[in-house]
Parts: sequence; structure tokens; C-alpha cells
Amino acid sequence: MLRRRHARPAITAVLGAGLAWGWGLRPEPVVHAQLLAPPGVSPRVVARSYTAMGTDVTLSAFTADEGAAVDAFTKAIAEIRRLEALMTDWPHEGQPPSDVLRINAAAGHEAVAVSEETFEVVAFSLDISKRSGGAFDVTYAAMRGLWKFDDDLEKKVPPPAEIARRRKLINWRDVILDKAARTVKLRREGMRLGLGGIAKGYAVDRAARVMRDNGFGDFMVQAGGDLYVAGQKGTANWMVGVRDPRDSKEVIAKMPIKDHAFSTAGDYERFFILDGKRYHHIIDPKTGFPATASREVTVFAPNAFVADAIDDAIFILGPEKGLALCAQFPDTAALVVDAHNKVWMSPALQGKLTLTREPRDAL
Repeated sequence: MLRRRHARPAITAVLGAGLAWGWGLRPEPVVHAQLLAPPGVSPRVVARSYTAMGTDVTLSAFTADEGAAVDAFTKAIAEIRRLEALMTDWPHEGQPPSDVLRINAAAGHEAVAVSEETFEVVAFSLDISKRSGGAFDVTYAAMRGLWKFDDDLEKKVPPPAEIARRRKLINWRDVILDKAARTVKLRREGMRLGLGGIAKGYAVDRAARVMRDNGFGDFMVQAGGDLYVAGQKGTANWMVGVRDPRDSKEVIAKMPIKDHAFSTAGDYERFFILDGKRYHHIIDPKTGFPATASREVTVFAPNAFVADAIDDAIFILGPEKGLALCAQFPDTAALVVDAHNKVWMSPALQGKLTLTREPRDAL
């Protein structure tokens, strides 16, 4: 599901002295061209914001050529929107159905030929499902419309019997791929595919490739809680801060970054509180209820595809099993704030990530 509306990013990119917004499995290629600064113009951060994939997308570049940057941003956001049109599970009036919508419509009946991009994302999703023991499962979309976190007027827990019925439709093993024919099939009627927990990271990486292909080596691409940072701001590193899961104005950790991606999953993005308990949008496929092991997870990885793919799984698994999953991926690490407000981190972050304060403890 590519429409996490109004999600508040938990990664904050630091530009200069102030705080601003926060494809593959290989690092992106080197810059293909080198932009030259106009005479007498000093490089600076140029940024533009857009809306896509149900969230705010911000593109930034450290450059002296604002026009070239904006032109590259236009191409990058067009690529993001192209991928959204392939992978969204929300119908859009006047547009042909996406690959995912066609897969869902044919559930239990026939295989559907899809684009190379959609097939790659679904295939990697199933790999993450296997590695995580089903904690990450793109067939979670069978729960769509049952839990409501965007309606302030309707705060209620769905009927347990309906949760149980829908949960029986969740099983990543019932997604059948044919690589030669490039088709995807859902084995049973009523099943649904949703790529909202992984496709934004894929799109961020593709946008980063567009930026590089247009001659930029120092830039950021952020889509909600998914972020890729390339290069530097002149001689200075970009910095990122991880927000407090109970206080959006505070940062609990920060570190310099270069040529790396970050993705965050938190129980504060879409939620409601009822009878003294927080219910949020990250659903545990094994229970059909919101996961309870974590408050926030931030993943640091070589690309956004990996980071976005495993943040929800780590969140659901909890710190110990989640960090073990994270360790399966090279040059990848995570910070976890668990359900009891304790901060955990991968050993690889020691000496790199600076904890600035304890998270505030609140419901």
C-alpha cells in the first residue's frame, strides 16, 4: 500500500546549522558526469518538495547550479510517480489499474504478467518474508480497510472474528512467481498484495539513480521515513537525526552520513489511543493486531530498498531477533527503541551514532 498518508518522518536531515525534513541490492554507480558551477556562484543546498506515494517527497542537492538541480528533481519525481503507478494498490480515476491491482483482482484464478520493476520488488519481498519467518508479509493487505487509523472520529478495535478471518488470507508462501514468464499469482481468492512496506525504498533508490545520471553526486532523496544521502555538502558531511518516538520535536540520536540509506518504522505515524492503549498501523501478520515489541526502528543500509524492506520486520520481531535479521545484510545496521523505551543498536553503529538524549517515556 503506497499511501501512508501524513506519515511523519522519524529521520531528520540536518542542513547546515538547522533541522529540516529528514534497485537493486548493490551500491549505486559512480557519477556519470560532473556539473560545473557558473562563474561567481557558490554551491549551496537547493531543495524542492513534492507529493507522491501518499507522502511528502523532498529532493535536495548541494550545487551552484539551481536550474540543473530543479531539472534533475523533475526527472526524479517523474520516476517515482511512474513506479507508484505500477505498484500502488489504490485505484486512481482515469488511470489504468496498476500491476498490484491486477494481481489482486485475479487472486485465486490466474497469474498476471507484470513489469520488471514490480516483479523485482515482489521477489525481494518474499525473500525478506522467508528471512524474517513471516514477520514481513506483503499479503498483509488482506487487512486493508479493517483497521482505521486515519479517521479521528472512529477509534475502535475491529471485531476479533473478522480479524481472524482476514488473517487466514495472509501467507507469503501463497504468492507464486514465474520468473521466465514474469508473472505473479495469489493462490487463494480474497488474498491481496500490498507493497507499501517496501516500494518507497525502491523508488527512492531509483530517484537517486536519476540524480546521479544527471551529474549530481551530493544530494538527498527523502520520501516520508525513507531517505538516501549521497556525497557531502562541500567539505562537510550531511547529518541525520533520529526523532524521539514520543516527541516529534526532539532528536535522540545523530550521525554523519555519506552514500547511505535510512528507513524508519514507528508506532506514531498512524495510530489512535483507546482505553489507555496505543493501536498503530504496523500489523503483525501472525496476530492481525498492531505489533507490540517496539516503538521505533531506524535502519541504516547501503540502499533504501534494503532499509525499507527490513524496518517493519525488525519492528515486529523486536530488538533481539530484529537485530539478528539486520545482521544478515552487509553494511546494514539498526537502532531500536523497544516497547519498554530501551534503546538497542547494532554493534556496527558503536562509535558512529551518537545518542543525544533518552527517549521520552509516554503512552
